[in-house]
Amino acid sequence: MRKRSLSLAVGLAAAAAVLATPAAASAAPGSPMTAVSSDLSASKAEVFSFRGMNLKLPAGWKAHRDGDRVVVVTGKCKKPEPFAANCRSFWVFGPRAITKVPVGGGSITYTGESQFHPFSGVVSCPFDAKTSWYPGEKASSTGLRQVGPGHKAKYTAWPNQCVTESGGRRTTSFTQQEWFLPASKILVVDVWNTPGLSGVLKRATWS
Repeated sequence: MRKRSLSLAVGLAAAAAVLATPAAASAAPGSPMTAVSSDLSASKAEVFSFRGMNLKLPAGWKAHRDGDRVVVVTGKCKKPEPFAANCRSFWVFGPRAITKVPVGGGSITYTGESQFHPFSGVVSCPFDAKTSWYPGEKASSTGLRQVGPGHKAKYTAWPNQCVTESGGRRTTSFTQQEWFLPASKILVVDVWNTPGLSGVLKRATWS
């Protein structure tokens, strides 16, 4: 009887382990979105505030502020600056960074009608410093997106290409996403298709 009870206990333990395996697998961060969701509820998440907009950043995201420009690093980054190559991040700009932008020998103020690309010369591609950034001129998607209660941003997606400096051969393509809040004068720009960013913006609070 004792041997039979021991065998039954071992069998039940093995069955419990088998049943627990799928649950453990489903809890693991199998996708970037899952990782972001779990990080948001973690105590390590920090709140980034900019011109009254408060974003709860997942653990591992770090905001680097330089006046009216902020780079929120989300992964590997060699140089946390806007438009710097090889830096997984998104950027947040205030009014001083999007007005009187020096382009083509003059200056313009960002309105969302054209892609935010405040350079007259060649800029390195975000993913490869050896290639050049060729910005698109026609938006692929537009609309309104919620950025916290009572605030909607003008959302625009712009297609871009990375091309070789000699010969202009295209190496890859990517999309620059922009969320523009004209009343608050805040512009959020993302070229890395950052997982979870749209959700972080949607859950913003305002003060």
